[in-house]
Amino acid sequence: MLESINPTTEELVASYQEHSQAEIDAALKQASKAFAHWRGLSFSARGERFKKLATLMREGAARFAELMAIEMGKPIAQGVAEIEKCAFTCEYFAENAEAFLADEVVPTEAIRSKVVFRPLGAILAIMPWNFPFWQVIRFAAPTLMAGNVALVKHAPNVTGCAHALDKLFREAGFPDGAIHFLDIAPDNVADRVSKLIAHPLIRAVTLTGSARAGRFVAAKAGEALKKCVLELGGSDAYVVLEDANLERAAETCVQSRLINSGQSCIAAKRFIVVKKIRDEFERLVVEKMQSKKVGSPLDESTDVGPLARKDLLENLHRQVQQSVQAGATLLCGGKLYEGKGFFYPPTVLSGATPGMAAFDEETFGPVAAIVVAKDDDEAIELANATNYGLGSAIFTSDAWRADSIASQLDFGNCFVNAMVKSDARLPFGGVKESGYGRELGRYGVKEFVNVKTIWVGDA
Repeated sequence: MLESINPTTEELVASYQEHSQAEIDAALKQASKAFAHWRGLSFSARGERFKKLATLMREGAARFAELMAIEMGKPIAQGVAEIEKCAFTCEYFAENAEAFLADEVVPTEAIRSKVVFRPLGAILAIMPWNFPFWQVIRFAAPTLMAGNVALVKHAPNVTGCAHALDKLFREAGFPDGAIHFLDIAPDNVADRVSKLIAHPLIRAVTLTGSARAGRFVAAKAGEALKKCVLELGGSDAYVVLEDANLERAAETCVQSRLINSGQSCIAAKRFIVVKKIRDEFERLVVEKMQSKKVGSPLDESTDVGPLARKDLLENLHRQVQQSVQAGATLLCGGKLYEGKGFFYPPTVLSGATPGMAAFDEETFGPVAAIVVAKDDDEAIELANATNYGLGSAIFTSDAWRADSIASQLDFGNCFVNAMVKSDARLPFGGVKESGYGRELGRYGVKEFVNVKTIWVGDA
C-alpha cells in the first residue's frame, strides 16, 4: 500500500493499492501503442491538449493547492502559484516546441543535408514530492510536445496529487497511454524501477531526487545503455558583496530559503557574506526569518508550513545540532516544536564552515547557514567548496563585478540580485552531484529526441 500522511496533523489522508507487475506491463504495452499515434499528430494537435490542460489547471487551482497542502504541507498561496506556473509552461511549449524542434539545414557537398529531431518513445519519469504538480509538468510539457509518451512514478506520499494529474491529462484529451501514472510502494521501488529501466519499451529515464537516487538510476540506465537526465540536490550559495543593497539582499535570501518551507533543491542554503557587512546582514536575516509565520498550510497568512515527513524533520534537526556542536552559532530557531505536526522554526546558523553539516550537506528545510568570507576571491572559493552545483546568486550593485564572479561559480544557474528559479523559457539543471542534462527551454525540449542527420546525395 501507498500511504499519504497529513504532515500538519500526522493523520492518514488516504491509502492506495500498489499497481501489480501485470498492471505495469499492461501500461508499457499501452504506452507503446499510444506512441505510434501520438508521434503522428501535428505539433498543433498536441499543443491543443496542453492548452486545454492549462485551462483545467487554472480552473481547479484552489482545489489542487489544498490537496498539496494536505498531502505534503505546501502553504496554500504557494500551491496556487505552482499551478499557475504549470499552466504557463503548458502554454509555452504548446506554442514554441515546433520552432525549437524545426529541421536545421546544414550546407555540405550533399544535394540536401539537414538535422531533424524525432521522438524516442516511452520515457520513464521518477518524480519527487516537493513540487508535486510542477515537477511532472516541467518534464511532461516539453517531452510530450516532442512526440514522446511517458510513464510517471510519483512519490508515494503525494499519490493523491498523482491521481489528480492523471485525471487532468485525461480530461484534457490526451489519448490513453500518452502519460500513465504508476503507483509503486516504497518497499518495491528499487526492484520495479530497475525492471522498468531495463524494459525494451522504455527508451530513456529522468529523475528529480537525491544524489543517492541519482546514482542508482544512472547505474541502471548505464547497464541498459539508455539516456538519463538527473536533477538532483543542491546547496545553493548566495554571495552578498559589500556594495549590495543589503535590505533587498536579505529579503531575497530569506524568501528563497523559505520557499516551500525550505524544501526546494534551488532554495538559498548558504549565505556567503563578506566580513565587512556581516553584522548588518545577520541582523536583517534574523529579523526577517523571525517575522515569518509558521502554521497550518491551509491558512493563507502562513509563510512556513510543516516539513513533508517526520524523517525529514529529524534529519534537519540533526544537521542543526551537529553544526552547532562543530562551532556554528545559533542565532534563532533550532528547537523542535511540541505537539502535532512536522514543524521546524525558521533557523539561522552563523559562522558555518566546510566540514559542518549545514555547509557540506543539503539542508531541506527552513535553515539558513551564514558563511563569512574576507573578500571576493574567498567568497567564490567558499561558494564552489561543495559537491553540489545547481543554483547560485550574487548581490552587488556592480554589473561588471557580478558578471566576472558569475563566470567563476561552478553551478548550472546563476542569478544576480534575484533568487534562483526555474523558468519555462530557460534551461534548468546542474553540474557535479546536482546531476546532468537540462530541462525546459529550447535545450530541455531536445533532451529526449533522436538528433538525426539526413544526407541526400546525387542519384
